[in-house]
Amino acid sequence: MDQLVKATSEGIRIYAAVTTDLVKEGARRHKCGALATAALGRTMTAALLMAANLKEKECITLKFNGDGPLGNVTADASSDGYVRGYVKHPEIELPLNNGKLAVGQGIGQGLLSVTRFTGVKEPFTGSCEIYTGEIAEDITQYLFQSEQTPSSVALGVLIGKDGITQSAGGFIVQPLPDASEEVIEKLENNLKDLQPVSAMVNEGLDGKEIIKNVLKGFEDIHFLTTTDLSFKCQCSKIRTEDILVTLGHDDLQAMVNEGHAEVVCQFCGEKYQFNKEDLTVILHVSDELRRRKAKAEKEKK
Repeated sequence: MDQLVKATSEGIRIYAAVTTDLVKEGARRHKCGALATAALGRTMTAALLMAANLKEKECITLKFNGDGPLGNVTADASSDGYVRGYVKHPEIELPLNNGKLAVGQGIGQGLLSVTRFTGVKEPFTGSCEIYTGEIAEDITQYLFQSEQTPSSVALGVLIGKDGITQSAGGFIVQPLPDASEEVIEKLENNLKDLQPVSAMVNEGLDGKEIIKNVLKGFEDIHFLTTTDLSFKCQCSKIRTEDILVTLGHDDLQAMVNEGHAEVVCQFCGEKYQFNKEDLTVILHVSDELRRRKAKAEKEKK
């Protein structure tokens, strides 16, 4: 089962996640090739790890807006363990780079933006230049540069010869203000000798066992919470209708004349069908809303 585990020990905070099934689901929905699966899987895992520090009902959006052939890679994650995401060009493949998927080349150069939706009127967005395009290094750079939080981030997606995700996961580990130099040095030595997180997940390790490996030699590891994770989109037919209502009269009338419309959710690939009767109702609602808005603006004047 995909889960995220939180723990602390000796002035160190760590979140570790296994995300194999949700990465499979995201790749299936978007028909991703191996390269896009790796990029999307790492980004969704990173979003979940960063959302773990948010309060209930809050969420976060990571967006890699690079100039590489994959195009934008975006993921939304909530504090309760739900994530969704997409790659603009999921079919793109590139030659291997030293035997590994060329995620950095696929992302390219550009801007990483992180938007936190915390319930206040305006969400907060921070950004930094894409550092390597390999996702983990970029998140590490962002946390240090934009949030002044020294961190070590590891993300991994292992894909089999059949193109199917075998394992996926990641962790974020951060020294707290009271961490001693000795503790930080011990952590750094552990990280140098640590095997890739995707390899640990592939061997069957869960979040707690990953944390134990990262914090090898640490005393009194305090496991805090465990959250189930899944790929889940907030889209629905009703929400899609609300979007259609905002279209112009001519566009909606053209759909009515056509007699059918299909709307595909960018984040999850779900398809919503609307027949002529549905579209006629939406057109009437849209026209009525425009009339009311025009009347209200006229009365203000």
